[in-house]
Amino acid sequence: MSLTDSRAQVLHVVRGVLVRPSETDFASSKGNVISPALDLDALVWTRSEPVPAADTPIAEIIELLAAVGDRLRRDEGGYRESALRSFQKTTTTSTELLGRAYEGLWRNFDPDQLRFQVETELGGADLIDGWRGYEKPDGSVGSVRAAPSRLVHIMAGNGPGVAAMTVVRGALTKSANLLKLPSNDLFTAPMILRHLIDEAPDHAVTRSFSSVYWQGGDESVENVLLNSLWFDKIIAWGGETAIRSAARWLGPGLELISFDPKNSISLIGIEAFQSDATLREAVSAAATDATVHDQDACTASRFQFVEGDVGMVDRFCELLVTELNVSREKSSSSGPAVPEDVREEIEAVRGLEPEYRVWGRFDGTGMVVRSDEPVGFYPSGKVVNVVPVDSLALALRHVSVATGTVGVYPSSRRSALRDLIVSAGAQRVATLGDAGQMASGLPHDGFFPLARFVRWVRDD
Repeated sequence: MSLTDSRAQVLHVVRGVLVRPSETDFASSKGNVISPALDLDALVWTRSEPVPAADTPIAEIIELLAAVGDRLRRDEGGYRESALRSFQKTTTTSTELLGRAYEGLWRNFDPDQLRFQVETELGGADLIDGWRGYEKPDGSVGSVRAAPSRLVHIMAGNGPGVAAMTVVRGALTKSANLLKLPSNDLFTAPMILRHLIDEAPDHAVTRSFSSVYWQGGDESVENVLLNSLWFDKIIAWGGETAIRSAARWLGPGLELISFDPKNSISLIGIEAFQSDATLREAVSAAATDATVHDQDACTASRFQFVEGDVGMVDRFCELLVTELNVSREKSSSSGPAVPEDVREEIEAVRGLEPEYRVWGRFDGTGMVVRSDEPVGFYPSGKVVNVVPVDSLALALRHVSVATGTVGVYPSSRRSALRDLIVSAGAQRVATLGDAGQMASGLPHDGFFPLARFVRWVRDD
């Protein structure tokens, strides 16, 4: 096989050194990419010495990350454009949406935001830079520290931002990081790390990162790497299969930190129908939340509960299906076509009026299914299930620990509902339309990531 063929080349990074595929390397299971062979011994950091960045001041790390962000913004070396071209060969995500996501990656490296993360998630730079003294009520004293860890990141590929967040979090915790590239985003993490390598080729932070691809579940790889001999924690993103696959390697000394799969919903109050203006406002916000990354993100609202009678809710649905076809910052005008299994489910209910009603087309421009209860299938492909309710409180029985974000309209209803929403298991309450605005430095899936990534140690 020649490397001049049509396959996209996946670049690996091994301890801060770029590795390109050779003519003898293997192709991934996707069939249209080629990636370097793995040297498993080179992908671990032994415990005989500290991790590379253990003694690097956090201020220096933030300065370095900010420089990487500037390179990303300017697309120094054309790496972003090159990765985007390769990505487009292997994804159904629209070129329009993927391009905007890549253009905004640099914002994850804003130095003020990075300092905010360290302060809110770790309690201050002094805790990651060294030991903070304490005095207990009995007068005894000691010290505590957020110590760097050795981390394996099983990343998700439902948005390029996952790779940026992973690199930032790994650097801010001074960890040694092995990034397993997801099959649906083989290019973003290596692209970011190329900028890091160019900015500081032999820096301790640069040497703290490896990013490689192997097929998930490959025991010849995972039986060696996912071991407490080498790593402290597995950071796993993705669906139930990915989480369960990672969990089977756990044992004493090897912890799982899971960004679980989540569904998100919307609660839209009767206030939406006060006027044509409020209805348009609510519908636009509902469409914005429903189409985050063309509904491929956990924060995308797939189920929307609307307070009102069926006639009012049908009017909402008629307007919503049109708004789903509008290009926004985090969505394109037309996403991937509705998956076949979802299409079959919609076809089955299409003739069951008045219990169900369907608007839209299967071509990825948006569909709305109105039903008395949430449908039994998983909406995707810009498909939104709208359920009329007599009161928003009645919709809370559909909130669970699998619920990520709950968007509420109008915002004034949030204070009365938020304690009930989180008690039912949801992770986040937001104003309708803001579901996709995920600020770093705040809880993610119910915890502060940086605080979980480090090892909290003490000297008594």
